[in-house]
Amino acid sequence: MPFLLAAALCSVLVSVLLKLARRLDVDIGQAIAWNYVVAVAASTLAFAPAPATLRAATAAWPALLGLGLLLPTIFLALAGSVRHAGIVRSEVAQRLSLLISLLAAFALFGEPLSMAKGGGIAAGFAALVGLVWRPSASAGEMDAGAARWVYPLLVFIGFGVIDVLFKRVAQAGVPLGAALLAMFVLALLVSLVLQGWRLARGQARLGGRSLAAGLLLGMLNFGNILFYLRAHQALPGRPTLVFAGMNLGVVALGALAGMAVFRERLSRFNVAGLALAILAIALLARG
Repeated sequence: MPFLLAAALCSVLVSVLLKLARRLDVDIGQAIAWNYVVAVAASTLAFAPAPATLRAATAAWPALLGLGLLLPTIFLALAGSVRHAGIVRSEVAQRLSLLISLLAAFALFGEPLSMAKGGGIAAGFAALVGLVWRPSASAGEMDAGAARWVYPLLVFIGFGVIDVLFKRVAQAGVPLGAALLAMFVLALLVSLVLQGWRLARGQARLGGRSLAAGLLLGMLNFGNILFYLRAHQALPGRPTLVFAGMNLGVVALGALAGMAVFRERLSRFNVAGLALAILAIALLARG
């Protein structure tokens, strides 16, 4: 359980750091690029993957390339979601993205659909609607209102597709350490291209704060992955407990951080969506 708590805490602290980025004058794009420098170094040290395993897994490269492109771009969407919709909605949208991977499991990977999973999927989509529902008070707030639901939806879809691609990589037989290193290297290259373009156009300047934030972001991001894997190793016969504990822990800690620390306000629809999200996670874990 300590590993689960540490993994959930790292996940929520990533959102807290993204929430504080503007106040601390941190360039999110640069921080994300530095984050992948840390992720590449940490993956190399922690897993010491053999390059030969990647050269042999030719079937996995389309999915790995997709992951390399999606990881940095969905990180930007997560930052936008935290900024416009808040930590609570963003964390729940990220957790509910498992609905996409479950639908893919039924449609693409031949997994049977149980009553509990069916109920969990239905509750999950209802929760998503409740969480992003935020009617604007006037026509002048239309753009801001749109950002509050567009970004969480992008997070929901993006992380769901990432999970499906990761399953494709696992099917190809690529060891976890080698897969993580390849994804992080590709994501770093994409991030460098994006930031190089911004620097060339004068849209950004290199800054020490962005470097420091990126290094911290990378440690938290990798810590989330590492502690989650350690939780599975510590509880090898209880994967459902690990899955449910991680998701419910992130939702609970995210709600606590968002509402208690940042004074995020939730409407009745949002609160109902949060309750449905917890129900959905419980049903999916049981199923």
